[in-house]
Amino acid sequence: MSRARRPRSDAAGTEAILRHWREAVPNDRLAHLIKDATRGLVRALQMRLAEHSVSFGHWTFLRILWEADGLTQRELSEQAGVMEPTTFAALKALEKLGYIVRRRRPDNRKNVHVFLTSRGRALKTRLVPLAEEVNEIAVRGVSAADVAATRRALLAMIENLARDDVESVKRKQRIPSTREIARIVADAGNGRRKRASA
Repeated sequence: MSRARRPRSDAAGTEAILRHWREAVPNDRLAHLIKDATRGLVRALQMRLAEHSVSFGHWTFLRILWEADGLTQRELSEQAGVMEPTTFAALKALEKLGYIVRRRRPDNRKNVHVFLTSRGRALKTRLVPLAEEVNEIAVRGVSAADVAATRRALLAMIENLARDDVESVKRKQRIPSTREIARIVADAGNGRRKRASA
């Protein structure tokens, strides 16, 4: 299957992002720069995976299973950084596609373990080169020394943020659920309406 051309609006969007970074906010926060780089990497990989009828969400779980087959659904959720209902839905789809099987082990009937099928294992040789291609495209024109420095800097940032995450648990900080945020927003809106009517 030939790779579809990028729609004109996406090319214009890319130009707008580049103009934004080069002209409007050349010294903006790293978080924004990393987010835009991540968005570009994910999009490039999504387009390639789609040619093989694999979604980016499925790719995430396949990558983990290629390295550690037989994990529980909870372990997969933790490694993928997603909630268990998301994992459950993805695994259900992967099972329907014939890439995984879910089963309980005789020695532990409580946990459901996820195993690749031969079809799921075989995807690795087709899909990993696509990710490698995207990485090669991303660093075109960037020196090996700059790539190495970027890796060191990003790893240090990841480590610093992981430490902050551990500290946030000690401070009893947490990310509210979507339901809690909706309630907070609704309460704030009610407060504004009450003040406006007073």
